[in-house]
Amino acid sequence: MADNNVPPPPTGAPQLVMNAQYVKDFSFENPRAPQSLMPQPTPPEIKLDIRVDAQNLAPDTFEVTLAVSARATRKDEPVFLVELTYAGVVSLQNVPREHAQFYVLVETPRLLFPFARAILADATRDGGFPPLFIQPIDFAELLRRQQAQGPSGALAGEPLGNA
Repeated sequence: MADNNVPPPPTGAPQLVMNAQYVKDFSFENPRAPQSLMPQPTPPEIKLDIRVDAQNLAPDTFEVTLAVSARATRKDEPVFLVELTYAGVVSLQNVPREHAQFYVLVETPRLLFPFARAILADATRDGGFPPLFIQPIDFAELLRRQQAQGPSGALAGEPLGNA
């Protein structure tokens, strides 16, 4: 006798559908221009911060945000600051619940990252500096680090978590 309260297992291959992607927030600051644009004997030191967050919008639909900030300094003085929150709305199809976190917090930012990287490179170039090229990011490792720091959120009704 079958239990009518248990849904059948998903059929078909798991899919991640990118419904939309967009700039959610963006800022570029060049506080010392034009002095910061003059040739310098040493390149600035650049501190990069990356954060991935997800919000459940509907069953199997999530908004994933990739927040990247780069702060360039020289001799403890600011050279430039660029902050970007790039987002995507994704739907999962035929993805077992236990794999959803991987698709949302690893695969989705991996798909968003090239677009965010291009925006940041263009912004720094347009700000008068060499383009900022960010090396590829291991989003699976970011997720592992976040999980080691504490429990992640649930998949329904509250934020999914961050990496």
